[in-house]
Amino acid sequence: MLILYGVFIGLTVGGLILITTSQPRGIPILLAPAPTTSPFTVYITGQVVRPGVYELPPGSRFEDAIEIAGGFLPDADINGINLAALLIDSSHIIIPSSKIQEEEFSGKVNINTATVVELDALPGIGPVYARNIVDYRQKNGLFTYIEDIQKVDGIGPALFEKIKDLITISD
Repeated sequence: MLILYGVFIGLTVGGLILITTSQPRGIPILLAPAPTTSPFTVYITGQVVRPGVYELPPGSRFEDAIEIAGGFLPDADINGINLAALLIDSSHIIIPSSKIQEEEFSGKVNINTATVVELDALPGIGPVYARNIVDYRQKNGLFTYIEDIQKVDGIGPALFEKIKDLITISD
């Protein structure tokens, strides 16, 4: 009986040693690299106290960029700005002037020569679409017809209907 007990203990200890020293089976878990916490760099211009290039932490919002630039100037048109929007690294934020808007609408905006600020003054355009229009124009050349603005990313028939009487392709 003692021999059987000794064999049982020996097999049990041997099995435990084999289990604890054997390589695990299955698919190894691959860990993703840790997210970088490098700051975002944004360029803010227009109707802010201190226009310039600023670094903000990831997850920052337009409101944070406005705050770091000293806040809005009295003539800032803040109606078309989404202060809750998340910032994107290397973005250019343009805060338009309410005075520029009033002046721009006394005549039509030439979409072939207008600056980002001038295009931003159009209703429904905003700084992102204004930048898209300028980028499209630089990449593809001048617009032939005002309807061609609908080829710009984000500008569809509804927005075109809103601005068609305010834009031109000639002086």
